[in-house]
Amino acid sequence: MEPSHIAGLPEFLKTIGCAESPLGIFYSDQPPAQGLSPAPMPGLLPTREKEQRGQVDWPQVFESFSCVMGTIWRARRKQAAAYFDVERFGCPGGAFYLGFLGPQTDTIVYYVSTGVPGRLEGERYFDSPEACRCFFETIDPLPAPARYCILKPIEQFGPAEEPDLVAFFCRPETLCGLHQLATFATGDLEAVRSPMGAACSNLIAWPYRYLVQGEQKAVLGGWDPSARKFFKTDEMSLSLPWDMFQRMLERWPQSFLTTKTWATVHKKIARSARAWGEEA
Repeated sequence: MEPSHIAGLPEFLKTIGCAESPLGIFYSDQPPAQGLSPAPMPGLLPTREKEQRGQVDWPQVFESFSCVMGTIWRARRKQAAAYFDVERFGCPGGAFYLGFLGPQTDTIVYYVSTGVPGRLEGERYFDSPEACRCFFETIDPLPAPARYCILKPIEQFGPAEEPDLVAFFCRPETLCGLHQLATFATGDLEAVRSPMGAACSNLIAWPYRYLVQGEQKAVLGGWDPSARKFFKTDEMSLSLPWDMFQRMLERWPQSFLTTKTWATVHKKIARSARAWGEEA
């Protein structure tokens, strides 16, 4: 990774054992100059209103399905930006979690829960449509504040740019450092939360939800079985507010990350990198 204008970032990432740049997440009316996105699907956004009028072409929506995490996975491998909007939403779940539609449709409520016998196979993440509907109503993502939702490596932000969230993809040894540091830097014993949700909801929707509620919370994710194919083996995600990230950058030199205990963990990080052929 190239040196960053963010003070202390390269040393922090080396210490925490994160070989991959974290992603900055934000909304903008301007797309990135270069980036990856799902294929455009003009007019196919399946809103509740269209569903009630029988105007959603569900076979085409499902045939055009493209997981948000799949686009982010490809962007990560290329160290490029990923972006989404009302036409480049990938899937109905992603469109909902990123704030491009709401409320969620009944079809997706059944799809994520029990399905409809003989018509729609369910994912069975909830034991009833009612439980699933309650989940969607609870998370209730904010409407997208600008046209595009953009994720890009933190090193690619200019001095005048600032993300809302910073997202790490890492394995448990690095994750344990980030988890404990979140409390060290903030004094909050519950600085990290891990609610139920799709992978992109834990990456984007839940952290934004907490921010709007006035809570600085990091969100642990990657539990979604449907999206595990877009994670490295044993890898999880952690999204945290920009302000929390800055506090972690400022305070880590006074933390456990400078102790012999962390040096022992760092050896495991190195062994893991060798085992997966990811040595720098």
